[in-house]
Amino acid sequence: MFSTIYLPNFYLQAATRHQPPLRTKPMALIDEKEAKARIIQLNEAAAKAGVRKGMTPSQGLARCLNLVIKTRSHSQEKLIDEILLQHAFTLAPYVEATAPGLCTIQFMDNRDLAVKVSRVIEQLAECEITAQAGIAHLPDASYLAARLARPVLQIDDAKKFLSPLPIETLAIALT
Repeated sequence: MFSTIYLPNFYLQAATRHQPPLRTKPMALIDEKEAKARIIQLNEAAAKAGVRKGMTPSQGLARCLNLVIKTRSHSQEKLIDEILLQHAFTLAPYVEATAPGLCTIQFMDNRDLAVKVSRVIEQLAECEITAQAGIAHLPDASYLAARLARPVLQIDDAKKFLSPLPIETLAIALT
């Protein structure tokens, strides 16, 4: 069995980790190292206000005057990734840092996986990190389950889980 732990809006979480009051406000993230500043991530409040990924900060502000624009925090991203891996290694010795804000764990002991993984999600929440996790027989299925989990989703039959999903869901999961 595999579990994937996914940190939604990873870069935005890193930039605002110790600023809880900002989490409810419309927020967008830019990478200051890019030649032309573009929004690379945004929260749900900003999306509801009409802000979209790829817009310039001024375009985002034109759609939402109270939009908070933050820049990436590479040092916080690295720190959160390390915290994620440390917690993942408490579950099993076979852990892969799959991507920023994403890790995959392979289990040899399949007993009480949902309980164990839920405990790690709670521990990450105590560290002010929002995480969700998927558990499945294949790593790709566990990744998709993690993207759809609220906060933990275990799937035992991948075919039954995948068949009703619209193709758009699969496309979003690949981004």
